[in-house]
Amino acid sequence: MKNNRGFSLLELLIVVAIILIIATIAIPSLLRSRQAANESAAVANLRTINTAEVTYLSSNGGNYGSLPELVTAGLVDTRFGGAAVSGYAYAITATGSDYTANAVPTSANSGRFSYYSLPDAVIRYGTGTSGCGGPGGNCFPTGMSATPVQ
Repeated sequence: MKNNRGFSLLELLIVVAIILIIATIAIPSLLRSRQAANESAAVANLRTINTAEVTYLSSNGGNYGSLPELVTAGLVDTRFGGAAVSGYAYAITATGSDYTANAVPTSANSGRFSYYSLPDAVIRYGTGTSGCGGPGGNCFPTGMSATPVQ
């Protein structure tokens, strides 16, 4: 007679419970890490857009360019042409010698804050009260709106 002993139901339930506990601890940390990475990428991309705007300004008679114009000029990557990049949507409002570049999270899991930059090339936290993809539909940090990102 063979002695084929497998795992008991209790042992399997204990293993499943341990895996669930580990997942419960790890998943929120993973989401926070992804948000932080997306936010860092958004700030870096706004710095790239600021550099592109200065280059565009010097080669186009003192006028700043919109995002499609910067893409056409080859100053920013074509990924900025429409779809979200690293969980953020980018937009530029350019009017002659002034521009505002915005980075807004596309969902609550993409990022906590929106960012913007003006011709002074200082990246700041978004201003406003509501209307973007941050937690609860709000990506404007209380007490930090319009303050520079460190």
